[in-house]
Amino acid sequence: MVTRRGKHERQEEHYTKMIRSTMETPAWRALSTTAQALYPWLKLEWHGPGNNNNGKIRLSLRQAAERLGVVEETAGKAFHDLQAKGFIVLTRMAHLGVEGMGKSSEFELTELKMPNSEKPDGRKLYRNWRPGNDFPVIKMPARNPFGRGGKTKNPSKKIRRVV
Repeated sequence: MVTRRGKHERQEEHYTKMIRSTMETPAWRALSTTAQALYPWLKLEWHGPGNNNNGKIRLSLRQAAERLGVVEETAGKAFHDLQAKGFIVLTRMAHLGVEGMGKSSEFELTELKMPNSEKPDGRKLYRNWRPGNDFPVIKMPARNPFGRGGKTKNPSKKIRRVV
């Protein structure tokens, strides 16, 4: 790779690890195969312990659908499944940035330590999951819930929990 100044820089491979004990939990086995395929893509967005961005991990619905080779609706269901089983927590809803550009939702991976946390490890909510006791799923409301031409007061601030 060549930098702006013309210097050659070594490009290192970006990788993530999947922990066997996590994949052997009842919560992991209860995930859809699409959700299991999405999780490593979310982990790849983590910058590592030296530059910890957990809680601010972003992967848009469109990006996820493209990487998984599925339609956006299927990718959305995978995000919801990961929330319901305790693998991810939505920390910030998708919104329109000040520049007018959309910003995707931000997530915490409960397997990983949060920045500035006293705990040496993540919350690992998936360990407390039991069949029939899903965690709350935060879902973005419809952009125009009142139909074509209807008006709402800033629907991006409304949060609806789906169980």
